Amino acid sequence: MNLNDPRYDNQGLHVVLALFTVDKGKFKVLLIKRKNQPFLGKWILVGGCAYNNETGEEAMKRELQEKTNIKNIDFKMFDVFTDPNRSPLKRMIAIGYIGVSDASIIESFKKTEKASDADWFEIDKVPELGYDHEIILDKAISTLKQEIFTSNIMKKLFPNTFTLPQLQTTYEKILNIKLDRRNFRKKLLNSGIIQETDKTIKIDNVKTTKLYTFTETNKSFNLYK
Repeated sequence: MNLNDPRYDNQGLHVVLALFTVDKGKFKVLLIKRKNQPFLGKWILVGGCAYNNETGEEAMKRELQEKTNIKNIDFKMFDVFTDPNRSPLKRMIAIGYIGVSDASIIESFKKTEKASDADWFEIDKVPELGYDHEIILDKAISTLKQEIFTSNIMKKLFPNTFTLPQLQTTYEKILNIKLDRRNFRKKLLNSGIIQETDKTIKIDNVKTTKLYTFTETNKSFNLYK
């Protein structure tokens, strides 16, 4: 490697997080509004530039807190985006991260020093995004559709109790399909990933419905088997 080669110069690293939630049956992603150029006023996924003394994960935690005031969110890397022209300023490689959160943090942020606004957007109502974040978001959604069957990511959306209709609606929103109620519940209950509690809730003050929680098992739930 010849470090004097000018083709090694003027490069940087972006970290980008696709953070999802399900709020009142709506599948949403967190976006922030750019406060400066490039893409001034455009909505983008949460992220920014990594410092040269940070790991990608450290940079992502810092950027999330600076842009939204959100802390203590679990996320994982899912892809790397290397288009030389993805930033108009200079060559910026992007590490893509994915995470989910329950809806309780929705009101914990708004305007920060580093972003003019932050909000949850329904997936089918996402505005035109700056950079290549539409490409990153599409890949993140595809990744999430796999993760809900191969990891405990759904437990982070429902850290406490839930009803089976709530859980089914969430799967339907993420997968963008309609599931057969009886078949879905049978496979879910037989999977061993959820368990019934001794608690119930009244729906519309009329129907009493059982509440469930996720178990501590590492088993996966394959809807298609």
